Amino acid sequence: MSEDSDLERTEPASQKRLEKARDDGQVPRSTELSTFMALIAAGAGLLLMGGHLGRELASLMKDGMMVPPEIGFNSGLLTERMLDQSLHALFALSPFLILMFLVALLAPMLLSGWLFTWKSLTPDPSRLNPMKGLVRMFSLNSLVELVKALLKATLIGTMAIWTVWHQKEAVLSLISAPLAASAGHIAELTIMSFMAIAGTMVLIAAVDVPFKLWDHYRKLKMTKEELRQENKETEGDPHVKSRIRAQQHAMARKRMMSEIPKADVIVTNPTHYAVALRYEDGKMRAPKVVAKGAHLLAQKIRDIGEQNHVPLLEAPPLARALYHHAELGDEIPQALYNAVAEVLAYIYQLRRHQAYGQSGGKAPLPPDALPVPAEMDPENTASQKHEKNLNKP
Repeated sequence: MSEDSDLERTEPASQKRLEKARDDGQVPRSTELSTFMALIAAGAGLLLMGGHLGRELASLMKDGMMVPPEIGFNSGLLTERMLDQSLHALFALSPFLILMFLVALLAPMLLSGWLFTWKSLTPDPSRLNPMKGLVRMFSLNSLVELVKALLKATLIGTMAIWTVWHQKEAVLSLISAPLAASAGHIAELTIMSFMAIAGTMVLIAAVDVPFKLWDHYRKLKMTKEELRQENKETEGDPHVKSRIRAQQHAMARKRMMSEIPKADVIVTNPTHYAVALRYEDGKMRAPKVVAKGAHLLAQKIRDIGEQNHVPLLEAPPLARALYHHAELGDEIPQALYNAVAEVLAYIYQLRRHQAYGQSGGKAPLPPDALPVPAEMDPENTASQKHEKNLNKP
């Protein structure tokens, strides 16, 4: 049951899937919305520009009917006159044509925004599959399109019949009206009837737009398995990421081990912690931690230090404080400056004694009771908390 549920498309499309679908040209489209906007724009354009268009076209027709004999019998002049009249008609219609072009371009953006892609023009042989064609013919989308077509025909037909019946007296009165007056009245009646009929398209668009949005997101739904696979591709496979982290840790440990021979001293717990410090006078503001580790790693640091003759100093409070409060490659905390300064002073004295033997003076004694603040020592802090818990009533 769980495997079947993982294969069902029950999950909303992820942002990545939506973006990929958009790149492929898959966006919600409503032809009814575009048709409605085009019809309304055409009616409004004719209503606002109809008078100007009528006068220009009437003048053009009048000029076309009145052809002088010298032009009518000269094919060259006749062609030139026809070209001029065609340009005149184009200029007269250009405002209306520009309006329709802008509406046809902008209407689809109301639903899906601006989108330009060549992928929709790429040939797809699967579209020629007759079985898929039959499936599309009897799909839910085809049923909805059929219902919309019937609803559209019913609404528009009803509105057309009502408009003609409502305007029948005005139309009959035009028979006895003068031609000039009746022409303008006919144009007005035509435009108003056109707007009324086109207005019924708003009902179709109001049904079509929500359906197209719902159907678009329904088709892009994902299964739980697809979501998991996408997360793996986006965030990376956990197993691969763990292997990468392991390799990174191994490389960092290898670099850390290569820095131990350059250290000035290794402070130990003695067995639980080991921290290697290095200081270059004039180049560093404070000593830096070049290696640190606990348990087996601490033993490895001590072994490498002994092999490379790096001095080891047993100072448990300082070792614990450095391990817990100093990051690898960073300077030591300011609170530990005094304690580390005593350690380095001892190391420099020890080097001098080893270099000059008895002439360098007596062998220095390891520092005792280093000034490590109590709050920097985790063991001391833990014991204080334990004592406070015991003293509570």
